[in-house]
Amino acid sequence: MLDKHLRPSPISPTIDLDAQGVQHGFLRLPYSRDDSAWGSVMVPICVIRNGSGPTALLTGANHGDEYEGPLALYDLARSLKLEDVAGTIIIIPGMNYPAFRVGTRTSPIDKGNMNRSFPGRPDGTVTEKIADYITRHLLPHADLVLDFHSGGRTLDFLPFCAAHILPDKEQERRAFAAVEAFCAPYSMRMLEIDAVGMYDTTAEEMGKVFITTELGGGGTSRAQTVQIARKGVLNVLRHAGLVDGVVEQTPTTWLDMPGDDCFAFAQEDGMIETMVDLGGTVTKGMVIARVWGTGRTGVAPQEIHAKMDGLLVARHFPGLVKAGDCASVIAIHETG
Repeated sequence: MLDKHLRPSPISPTIDLDAQGVQHGFLRLPYSRDDSAWGSVMVPICVIRNGSGPTALLTGANHGDEYEGPLALYDLARSLKLEDVAGTIIIIPGMNYPAFRVGTRTSPIDKGNMNRSFPGRPDGTVTEKIADYITRHLLPHADLVLDFHSGGRTLDFLPFCAAHILPDKEQERRAFAAVEAFCAPYSMRMLEIDAVGMYDTTAEEMGKVFITTELGGGGTSRAQTVQIARKGVLNVLRHAGLVDGVVEQTPTTWLDMPGDDCFAFAQEDGMIETMVDLGGTVTKGMVIARVWGTGRTGVAPQEIHAKMDGLLVARHFPGLVKAGDCASVIAIHETG
C-alpha cells in the first residue's frame, strides 16, 4: 500500500489535467545538471477529455529503445478528434523520456529501468520520480492501462498483446477481453520472470485493467508492427467505449507461457546462432540456439536445448550474446 505521508511530487504538469478538450503539454521535472543549473526533464503528455466516462492511460517507451508504442501514440495524440471521444484519454508516448531521447533501455541520467522502478519515490532518482508521479497522480484515475513494449535492442518478438493471470478473476477476465479486442496476430497469457518493481504489478495491485504488448524488437520498428500498434490502440479504446466505432476484428492466436521452462539463457559469451525462426515449432530437447565462442577456432558451440514443446515467440537480438542473456522464449497454444 502507498504511504499517504509521502512528500508531494516534484513534477508539475504544464496543462490542466482536469480540463475539458484536447491539451498538449509536459510533465515538468526539475533537474539541475552541468549544462542547465535550473533545468528540467520535460515529458510530453496529451490529455483528451470529453465529458464524463472511463479513463484510459496509454504509455510508450517505458524502455527507451522500443518504438512501436511511441509511433502509434504520437500519431494518436495528433489525429484523435475530441468529438469522437467519450471520457478521458491520457497519452504519454515517451514514459522514460530521458532514455527515449537517446534510444537506450535505461535512463542515461541514473541508469534507471523504468519498469523496475515502480511505485517510485518522490525523493528518489529521476526515474523513480517519474514512476511515483504516474503511480500517485495518473494511475488512480485510470480504468484501463495500455503500456506498449517491444524487444528493444536485445530481443525480437512475435507481435503479441498480453495480460497476466491474476488472483482476481473478474479483473483478469476484463484484461483478457481487452487483449482480445487489441487483435494482435498473437494474444498471450503472460508469465513474468521478474515482476518486482514493474508498472504492470503496480497497476494490477490497484485493481486496474492492464494490458501490454511485445511487437517486435531489434531496436527499431517495422511497417507491420507499427500498423498493429495503431490499429490495436484504437480497437482497445473502442472496446472500452472511449472512442466511436467498432473493433476492427482480425484473427488472433492465443498462447500461454505456463512456467519457467519457457525461457532459455546463454551460459557463455559468444556469437549466437538461432536454429529456429520466430513462429517456428519447437520440440522438447531440440537445439534452438547455439553460442559460438569467438576467442579461438576449433571449439564446439554451446547448445541451448528447448525444455518444452511449443512455438518460438522470442529470440536474442543482435548477433553477440553474453552469459545470462535471454536466448529464447517458448510459448504453447492455448488449450481451452
